[in-house]
Amino acid sequence: MIRHEWFPGTRRATREVRVGDVGIGGANPVRIQSMLTCDTMDTGACVRQTLDLVAVGCEIVRITAPTVTDAKNLEAIRRQLRAGGCGVPLVADIHFKPEAALESARWVEKVRINPGNYADTKKFASREYSDSEYLGEIERIRDRFAPLVKVCLDRGVAMRIGTNHGSLSDRIMNRYGDTPLGMVESALEFARIARDLHFHNFVFSMKASNPKVMIAAYRLLVDRLDALGPDWNYPLHLGVTEAGDGEDGRIKSAIGIGSLLADGFGDTIRVSLTEESVQEIPVAQALIRLVPPPEMLPPAPEPDFLPDPHQFSRRESASVPLAGKPAGGGETVRVLTTRASYQALERKLSALGDFAPEGVFEEAGVLEVDPCDAAAIRALNARAEPVWITVRDGGGLPVIPAFRRLAAVASPQHPILLKDILAGSMSGEPGDALLRAAVHLGALLCDGIGDAVLVRGEAVPGLSLRLAYNVLQAAGGRIFKTDYVACPSCGRTLFNLQETTARIRAATSHLKGLKIGIMGCIVNGPGEMADADFGYVGGAPGKVNLYVGKTAVKFNIPQAEAVGRLVDLIRERGRWVDPPQQTDTPEPPTG
Repeated sequence: MIRHEWFPGTRRATREVRVGDVGIGGANPVRIQSMLTCDTMDTGACVRQTLDLVAVGCEIVRITAPTVTDAKNLEAIRRQLRAGGCGVPLVADIHFKPEAALESARWVEKVRINPGNYADTKKFASREYSDSEYLGEIERIRDRFAPLVKVCLDRGVAMRIGTNHGSLSDRIMNRYGDTPLGMVESALEFARIARDLHFHNFVFSMKASNPKVMIAAYRLLVDRLDALGPDWNYPLHLGVTEAGDGEDGRIKSAIGIGSLLADGFGDTIRVSLTEESVQEIPVAQALIRLVPPPEMLPPAPEPDFLPDPHQFSRRESASVPLAGKPAGGGETVRVLTTRASYQALERKLSALGDFAPEGVFEEAGVLEVDPCDAAAIRALNARAEPVWITVRDGGGLPVIPAFRRLAAVASPQHPILLKDILAGSMSGEPGDALLRAAVHLGALLCDGIGDAVLVRGEAVPGLSLRLAYNVLQAAGGRIFKTDYVACPSCGRTLFNLQETTARIRAATSHLKGLKIGIMGCIVNGPGEMADADFGYVGGAPGKVNLYVGKTAVKFNIPQAEAVGRLVDLIRERGRWVDPPQQTDTPEPPTG
């Protein structure tokens, strides 16, 4: 039988968790939330930012509480909001400080804790734990965590058990590694303690900066919850952490969040952009609108291709040239364009640089197939030679299930061309084409499906090509430019993230294939940078620490010097190349 992650049929059923007057899960719509970027001790700024978020449709607002002093000031923020008639639920974001969590729970409707650092410190230490030693560590966690659970239970405060891929504890890392399984087990340890104390008003999250890791972790969590029993039906908070800014941040968020919404998972979402918080809300609203709950699909025969949904593997196919270039069979994922777009850009091809098309769809000999047409599939699979295939327009299925079904029922020898839309319509609101392509193409690429892509939903020819390549980059299908992992800022941030990110981009955007993490504080530091090659992390006010991988190598650098010192570090490690005359990746002509 085809796995439920591929053809879910309906939205995952969950219990309702109450966050003040807002319900998450159950029969409620998918809720939208965001986080303040100002200092928690600046009451006026926190109130203003909260009101700005509520005005654009934010339903739940999170505020960092790094210390007990910050946590106490949540009372003043709450009092001013309520006095002004704003009843939006507030969430305290806790890292490292159980004492701050206990104080916060007096003033907010929800507390977010990170299992990786709530009761553990992270020293990147290697140690083997015997089973008895490991159980002893669980008891230590219980002693630290149980007081907060009891306060939340007594006051009716909700909780998010929010695992982050980059901040797993040393104990989890030593037993499970830096894996989705480690993320899930870390959260379940805390959930079992909460349940033992008869507390159920909590949600889970499994955030990562890599959409593939994030998707795999949520799918694994759902499978584990289903196996534990029907009363483990807790809601899910979705988000791609450190997605970055601009088009890249939106694409990466859309891939991770949109893919899981298409699976029927997710009860509340937060889009994490390195921008002003109010910019996150329209993106979240658009994702909910563009990815409706899944529909029950016609039955399908036993599939030939059925990947492990918890671990990425690319669908195998034969190598078949496409538009005269090596393609399929594990080759580079190719980018095609339509004849009309190619003709519009034909005189400007030399200026397209890394965004140049690699073929014209109408001339590539791709066979269009209805994956629900049994006779067409039999004829396709009877072919002795492999042929490029794609889903035929007008078949009636949504994009993601249509291509999943094609991949499942077509002989694996046939390479697949992905389309972002299955009809000629390009209607929608501004930004829809970008998010739609990111969800549809990105989700399928993260499933391991797709040997070439075609974007038709963006009407501007040059922009459609840029979008195709940027989706491939964000989904890990093709790396052609510098990748930035940038946190979205909060009250813990020790420098201006937006300005700093822009300066780092200006200095390094020509370093193709390099991944740079930009983190405002140690909470989003070495662990959260995941697989970044180099890191720029706030260590103290006005001071920056530089990392190679997860190892700090330069400390307390004055912020004014830090970007230059980062460039020096990249040089020292042999990863620097001098930029061409144009230092930024060229923008394609819009045509």
